[in-house]
Parts: sequence; C-alpha cells; structure tokens
Amino acid sequence: MEKSIAVLLSGSGRTLDNLIRRLDPSITIGPVVSSREDAGGIGIAKEHGLPAFVVPRTDYSSSESFSQAINDILAPFGPGLIILAGFLSYYHYPDTYEGRVMNIHPALIPSFCGKGYYGMRVHEAVYEKGVKITGCTVHFVDRHYDQGPIILQRACPVEDSDTPESIARKVFALECEAYPRAIRLYFENRLIVRGQRVLTSD
Repeated sequence: MEKSIAVLLSGSGRTLDNLIRRLDPSITIGPVVSSREDAGGIGIAKEHGLPAFVVPRTDYSSSESFSQAINDILAPFGPGLIILAGFLSYYHYPDTYEGRVMNIHPALIPSFCGKGYYGMRVHEAVYEKGVKITGCTVHFVDRHYDQGPIILQRACPVEDSDTPESIARKVFALECEAYPRAIRLYFENRLIVRGQRVLTSD
C-alpha cells in the first residue's frame, strides 16, 4: 500500500501541522487541497514544501463539480489515504477510494454530529446540553455526514467550570493524539471493517 496521504482542509491548518509533526516520516504528506483561498493551512503546507492547491468552493455550482476538481488534482498523486482536516464542504470521493477516506469529528459520534455540526458549533452544543463527557471520533467517511464506521474515540470530562472554549482546547488535545494513531493503524493494515464496526488487529 502506498504510504501517502492527501489532506483536504478549509481553515487554519492546525490539524495538518499536527500530522506533519507526529506522523512517521515514512508516510508522505501531500497534496494539500483547500476549499478556501484564505485558509491558513495552505501557508503551512508551503512552509513545509508540500504540494498545495486551492479549489474555491464558491467557484462551483454543485458539490459534484467541486469534488471532481479536487479528484482531478489528487489523481496524479495516487494517495493511499485521503484525510479530511477541518474540511467544511461535502466531498464526493471516487468509488475506488471507498474505505480510504478518513475524518475526525470533535465529539463522540453519534452525539453532536451531522450537517451543521462543526468547529465551535459542536462545543457550544455540548456546553448547552450539559453533558458530562465529550471527546473526538476518528471515522471512515461514507456518503453521509458523520455516519461512516468509527475507528477510534477519545473522551474527556466536561467540568462545571468549563466553557465552550476550554472544551474545544481539551478536545483538540485528544485529536492531536487520535488522528495520527488512526492513520498509523491504517497503514499498518491493522483496521478490519465489519459493517459499521472497525476492529483493530494485534
């Protein structure tokens, strides 16, 4: 299996920065594709010499044509895995990439997920609901928002003194460990998908 990832993002690029720092050097990162021209992640990619592209979502009338433009960029690179890293647009991946697209969500799926739940919106909803535990979920992407098989989850308590901002900080710290681990497990061929369950082999 080609040990390389393509990264799709829309914002600051802090997840990309984390992957650059934490992934084994044997895993090639790139291309990086942003749906926004002003995304900080493009600057991070260029700082590290990674191939970077911008495909503005606003330039396309449909998610299908937008996704096709991205797929045209990815095709020559042949990434082993496509990583969504704060990518805020619906992505239609090629059929050949079924089971090869991964996302991280800043809550414990199936709670606080689906269309419209992203970024601080998630943490604000967690805070308002008053739940006592939250966390992050790494999952394979399917054709529906946040419904693909769950690879791993990490949890943290929500304290009485927490705010949406402090919850966000705690959850991102969990993401920084969880996403690289899930990617490593994938490239070690240790993830076994059985329906909606993902088993980890020894």
